[in-house]
Amino acid sequence: MTAKLDLFKIAKEEQEGDLFKYLDGIFKRSKIQPRGISDAVIWEGGNDAGGVKPVAHALTDTFALNGTIMALDVLGLPFLGIPMMAQYRHDTKLKPLEWFGKMDYTCLKWSTAGDFMVNDGGKKVVVAGKSANAPLRTAAGVYCNVRPYGSITSIRFMPGLPYSQDNKKFVVDKATGNIHSEMNTPGVRMAYAARLFLKMVHETGQIGRVATKPTQAKEDAVNAGIMRWLLQGTKFKLKRQYAVDAYEEHKENVDAIAALLPKDFKAGMESWGGDIYEHISDTNFGLLLHDMMNQRGCIVYATDLDGDRLTDLMADAPDVLRAWGQLVLDHAKAGKDMKQVWKEMGFTMTNGKDMTSVMYRMEGAPIYEQTLGSADAMLLRLLAGDETVGGTKDPYDPRIHFVLINEAYKAANPGNKQLADWLDAQLATFDKIYSSGKRPRYIDGYNQLKAAIKPWGTK
Repeated sequence: MTAKLDLFKIAKEEQEGDLFKYLDGIFKRSKIQPRGISDAVIWEGGNDAGGVKPVAHALTDTFALNGTIMALDVLGLPFLGIPMMAQYRHDTKLKPLEWFGKMDYTCLKWSTAGDFMVNDGGKKVVVAGKSANAPLRTAAGVYCNVRPYGSITSIRFMPGLPYSQDNKKFVVDKATGNIHSEMNTPGVRMAYAARLFLKMVHETGQIGRVATKPTQAKEDAVNAGIMRWLLQGTKFKLKRQYAVDAYEEHKENVDAIAALLPKDFKAGMESWGGDIYEHISDTNFGLLLHDMMNQRGCIVYATDLDGDRLTDLMADAPDVLRAWGQLVLDHAKAGKDMKQVWKEMGFTMTNGKDMTSVMYRMEGAPIYEQTLGSADAMLLRLLAGDETVGGTKDPYDPRIHFVLINEAYKAANPGNKQLADWLDAQLATFDKIYSSGKRPRYIDGYNQLKAAIKPWGTK
């Protein structure tokens, strides 16, 4: 077993010390720099045995940061770390967001519900909530976010909100493809997201559901128009369609965006096919419940905001369905536990905490992402000495860190079966420790994982 990190000390430093200085004393500065940047702070560590390519990790806040460091220490995989803690991020005017966004590596990022409280001259202040999201997506050139969960996969165009209705402001800039409305939406990114949606429908054979608001919002009208333009000349079948062809209605604006795309943008699409259903976005809530209950594979395309709502449905619905199922079982006096029946029926969704997402970039490898909204509360419970809050709460479950690492390192090292098998084995070890009765407290769980797992590249 390798030497242990003082995870509690890391948590304390974040609350009342100098976390950057402390981590800078733990990790080695790397010579690797992001594309076009020469002064970024990048840390490195782990073992690159077997030629394993590292994954770049955003070290953000609270348990997102602490859990990442813990998992990397346990697994011993090669990594690059970018300091993106709230206070450091803002003290450096968000420069770490640009560093991270321009890393030519598969990356792993966490989003918290809001920036953490930081120590500013002896006073704790909250620094700009959600500041790590939109600027990063812009810096990284992200065009969509893909979230699979159970039988449903959500594709969210980013950044984009289906709101603008001001005809006076609505125009597409022919030089950039940006839709100049209230949101200033990048139309080129929209086209890339729509194409990825169709590609996934074609390759999986699953239903494709288009969830936009073409009659209610100008950005979504162009969005729907791009989708119709892409469908031209393909073998896709529109099983349900909007009353108006959005491409014909917004042809001038769509064509202005299409003119900026690579000449081979639609190459090969003539052979793509599948079933496409166009819906007003809000109707997808009910449809997806049926898709989920019937374990019907489908892929949903939506804008950022509506995609977020659909993601929330995907995350919350399994708990509701299991609760309803238990009521039915109890009424029928079946004497069965719905959680076990759920597994027996082949459902894989748990409580949404295992939901992962992949942000696709115009350039560079994908970014894996996880939202951890309650991380700050859990960190405070650890520091207060009672993770269970008098037995009313469960200690932190760091499984998602190991799930994300599993997926990101496989993506960064395609075809490395030895690594893939090893990653799966370590995830199984994690599940054995954390599923064997009462969930261990955070530090106890770390100690058990350290004892049970030999880091990558060690004998």
